[in-house]
Amino acid sequence: MIHKPGKPPHEPTSYRPISLLPIISKLFERLILQRINEEHDPSTLLPSYKFGFRERHSAIHQVHRLVSQIATSLEEKKYCNSVFLDISQAFYRIWLPGLLLKLKHAPISNYYLLLKSYLADRNFAVRHNNTLSDHYPIEAGVPQGSVLLLFLIFTADIPKAGNTTTASFADGVAYYPLTKILYPQPNIYKLISTP
Repeated sequence: MIHKPGKPPHEPTSYRPISLLPIISKLFERLILQRINEEHDPSTLLPSYKFGFRERHSAIHQVHRLVSQIATSLEEKKYCNSVFLDISQAFYRIWLPGLLLKLKHAPISNYYLLLKSYLADRNFAVRHNNTLSDHYPIEAGVPQGSVLLLFLIFTADIPKAGNTTTASFADGVAYYPLTKILYPQPNIYKLISTP
């Protein structure tokens, strides 16, 4: 655990937990990801608006999409309303039975049993200085630092509206619909009040 600056040292919330994957897990994930990429086109696994942790899908590309949409709206004198969402502690809160169900019905379902055995029966212990806690089961979340895109697969079916552009990068989502409402033209006669 890493102490947060300025926080009281006796409170558990004053520490930032760091969870490290064992090297064997990192190697396992890289091998599985390589096999999945060889057998499946990544565009069939994830929607095109899902950026983050994917090759040739950087944050800059996603920002460019948003800025381009805003610029187009301004040129056409239209509103471009936006909603930005940041999912708090997203990777820690993934519902594992729901993730496993989605993996079972995903195009990579032939890896379902392997991934299920990898995600099931995980546990953790906390080390502080020279003290190690008991082991406790992990009931939610995916491994920190995982390269298997499990969070992106879990959130691949977030709702979308027909007239809305969705932009997603890791645990952040932006919705920016392009509406057809023109900027209102002020009526100077209504702005002048009469006694």
